[in-house]
Amino acid sequence: MDATRNTVLEAWMIEHGYSSNSLAEAVNRAIERLTGHPGGLDGSSVRAWKAGRVGWPKSAARTALEDITGLPAIALGFVPRSRPSSTPARPQQEDPDMKRRTLVGSIAAAAATAAAPGTLSPRRIGMSDVNRLNKRFAEIIASDHRHGGQLGIEQRAAALADEALNLQNAGSATQRVRSNLYASAAAFRSSAMWAAIDGQRYDVAKAHMREAQALAEMSGDQAIKFRIWSHAGTMYRHMGRPADAFAANDVARNLHLTRRDPLFASLGLARQGAIHGTAHDRTGTRRAFDQAQDAMLRADPTDYRPVWMLAFYDQAELDSLALSAHLALGDYSTAEYHAHRCLSALRPHMIRSRAITTTRLAHAQLAQGAPDTATTTAMKVPAEAATQHARVTRMLQEFGAALRATAPGSPTAQTWTEHTATWRMAA
Repeated sequence: MDATRNTVLEAWMIEHGYSSNSLAEAVNRAIERLTGHPGGLDGSSVRAWKAGRVGWPKSAARTALEDITGLPAIALGFVPRSRPSSTPARPQQEDPDMKRRTLVGSIAAAAATAAAPGTLSPRRIGMSDVNRLNKRFAEIIASDHRHGGQLGIEQRAAALADEALNLQNAGSATQRVRSNLYASAAAFRSSAMWAAIDGQRYDVAKAHMREAQALAEMSGDQAIKFRIWSHAGTMYRHMGRPADAFAANDVARNLHLTRRDPLFASLGLARQGAIHGTAHDRTGTRRAFDQAQDAMLRADPTDYRPVWMLAFYDQAELDSLALSAHLALGDYSTAEYHAHRCLSALRPHMIRSRAITTTRLAHAQLAQGAPDTATTTAMKVPAEAATQHARVTRMLQEFGAALRATAPGSPTAQTWTEHTATWRMAA
């Protein structure tokens, strides 16, 4: 008899944005969390489930699926294998319609049982579940610092946010756990927003922003509210809308968290300084960065802070924002000063930030009449960042145009043209 396609699993995957490959990866990670050993599934394994060729996955895969979805395997359309009887049953002709009705009925009953309060023991959601999600979030943060702006990072962060929300409805939990789940979902959605901003997909970023803001309100978490509104300020700055950028960043800066923790105050002020630069306000820029530096020096490095804050904000990031501001002001020697400070302090994992800073340094050097030095600097940007990171690609294109305008037909311009050709060949 032909296998019965698992349309229930297919529908769940579509609703939650999983492809066969991404669900296989999620199950493999869940198996590793549960057993200590990575799973060995791939997209073809999930396709076999959907096609009905595998109607009852192995125990570890079933448990992992239940952990991801919050549903029992039968509610996902899987059918348990019947146990062999000691006495062979008489072969009977089975009514296919009756089989389908029985299958649908059993799935509906199992789903109702999983959702109904007071029946069976509901799953207990705890901080260990939140911590597992946050560990995977740390992996996304690390990937963002390596590559940045990639659609895959945005999608992974958004999927993780959906997973955190699914946990809310997967069992009972304390108010503390529920608040942490909303905060985690908001943080994940905020990372999706940042990846879209970094990739210059601004309409998508706004959609992520609206959802992140709603989740942050439900969580009551000041740190994630700060992150989302601060990201919004950066987004509007990149879009050339300084008035909106100031308004969004002011929401972040006016949270009482900034009065309690000088490091958050410092980040808010540094981003305010970058917006002042875009608005060509020299006095405002200088004042904001002086205050940001002072606040950073007052911050206690031993205080608890969320992983996203610890992963990126330090002296190097402050100098990076100052570099951006002074480039916008046309103060190229000060911009170069902050670029060198930033590059000397950047942590090794900040690959994307190094590429952006190096490109901005090349712009500052070229604007000061040093095309040879500037070109040598620009050629240090890795090919991967030059071709796959939207912001870096655009800034390098602008550098090339400025170089050709400054030194048309020169050996330096020719060297740059030949160098960029190697990037296109490698892409």
